[in-house]
Amino acid sequence: MTSPDLLPSLRFLVRGLLVLFWGLPITLLACVLIATAELPRALGFLPALVSTGLLLYGLFELTRFRPQEREWRAALERALLLGFTLFGLSPFVYFWSRMPSEDYYLQSLVALAFMGLVFVYQLNHVLQRLAAMLPDETLRADTLFFTQVNLTIMILAGVLAGTYHALNRMDALPPVLLETLDLLEGFRPRLTLVVLLVLLPISMTMSLLWKMKDTVLGMVYGARS
Repeated sequence: MTSPDLLPSLRFLVRGLLVLFWGLPITLLACVLIATAELPRALGFLPALVSTGLLLYGLFELTRFRPQEREWRAALERALLLGFTLFGLSPFVYFWSRMPSEDYYLQSLVALAFMGLVFVYQLNHVLQRLAAMLPDETLRADTLFFTQVNLTIMILAGVLAGTYHALNRMDALPPVLLETLDLLEGFRPRLTLVVLLVLLPISMTMSLLWKMKDTVLGMVYGARS
């Protein structure tokens, strides 16, 4: 049974989980469309700011749930710091789309992509801490398993991206590595890597957010019955 004093904070928790659930795909879609399509650029960098702002709003809502829990609060504060970094870097998607040859904008875009990956990484830690506070053993086990899978995939993505970037800057490479790099320059292999290394962790994170939202709603209705 959930304490009646806890019900108001559960409302903020549900709202934060829902905002994060929708904010993740909206942010990814907004940034990709601004970088690749002409029509969204008519709005400037506003879509990128609004979408990353949604992530910040969702995290702020989560901070209103059990703020006295130190580990939970620390995980949220790290996620908020990364969220503010994403918010500050998000306009560079638009700037780069207008001047793709400008090296400073390209580096900022790479930093944005890297920080986005780190943000999702930290968000998985936040979900681990949240699951540990919820009275659902099945959810706790599922969250631990899927967040570990997500973290492994994202670490692998970072290692592969760093290796690819380092190899591209080297002058002399063995023929096998040159052929591999030429293969990765093709559209289909890169699309496959994006789907596996980016969309898969985001989709699993969204699934966990939705399951936690359902669990919290069950706590609320259980407390009222």
